[in-house]
Amino acid sequence: MARRPRRVLTGERAADRLVGRAVEEFGRLDVLVTNAGILRDKVLWKMTDDDFDAVIATHLKGTFTCARAAAIRMREQGEGGTLILVGSPAGQRGNFGQTNYAAAKAGIAAFARTWSMELARANITVNAIVPVAATAMTETIPAFAPYIEAMKNGEPLPDFLRKGEGFGTPEDCAALVPFLASEAARSLTGQAIGIGGDKVALWSHPQEIRAAYADGGWTPESLADAFPTSVGAELQTVGIPAPKFPEA
Repeated sequence: MARRPRRVLTGERAADRLVGRAVEEFGRLDVLVTNAGILRDKVLWKMTDDDFDAVIATHLKGTFTCARAAAIRMREQGEGGTLILVGSPAGQRGNFGQTNYAAAKAGIAAFARTWSMELARANITVNAIVPVAATAMTETIPAFAPYIEAMKNGEPLPDFLRKGEGFGTPEDCAALVPFLASEAARSLTGQAIGIGGDKVALWSHPQEIRAAYADGGWTPESLADAFPTSVGAELQTVGIPAPKFPEA
C-alpha cells in the first residue's frame, strides 16, 4: 500500500502551528528567532521567477508570517517579548548574483525598524542580527575556502579573519541571540547588529548624507550642473567589501 504524501503547511497556518506548539510545550512564548533560509543565486538576466519567488517566500514572507503570529501571542500575554530577525551583509550592502537574497535580507532589516515602532507599546523588542560565519554557503567562496578547510582539520582561523573581517564559526555568532533575549537588552530595539569571529558591530540605518537646494525646484539641467559637486561628491560604494588578506 502506497504511503500518503506528507502534507506540508506553509504561510499563515504553518506560523500559527509553530507558535501553538511552543505554547503547548512551554506555556507561553517569549522569544522568536527567524533563521530559515535558502539560496537560488543567479545574475539578474538569468534569474527565473521561481528562483526569485522561492527565496522571497522563505526569507521575507516566512519572517513576516512567523513574526506576525508571535506578535499576536505576545500581545495577548501582555508581558512583552523579543523578536530576533536574521539578516545578512548582502541585505546591507548588496551582493553580486543575489538579487533575491539581498532584497529579502534588506526587507528583513526594514521589518526590524518598522516593527520596533509598532510593538514598542507592547514592550516587544525587535532587532536584526547580521551574522558572518564559516558555513556550507561561505566555504564556496574561493578566498575563504583554504582557511575553512584548515579549520576543519583543527587549525584556528587567523586573527586577520576573526578580527579584521569579523569571520569565524557559527558558534561565534550564537551569543548575540540569548543576549538580545535577556533583560540586559530590554531597551535595545530597532537595530541591526553584526557579529562574527571576535567582532561585534552596529550597522547604520539608511540616511541622507548630503543635500542641495534650488529655489523653485530642480530641472534636469540644473541637476546635471550641481550634482557632481554637491550631492554627488560623496557617492556610496556597493557590495560586500573583499576580504583583506595579508601579503605573502
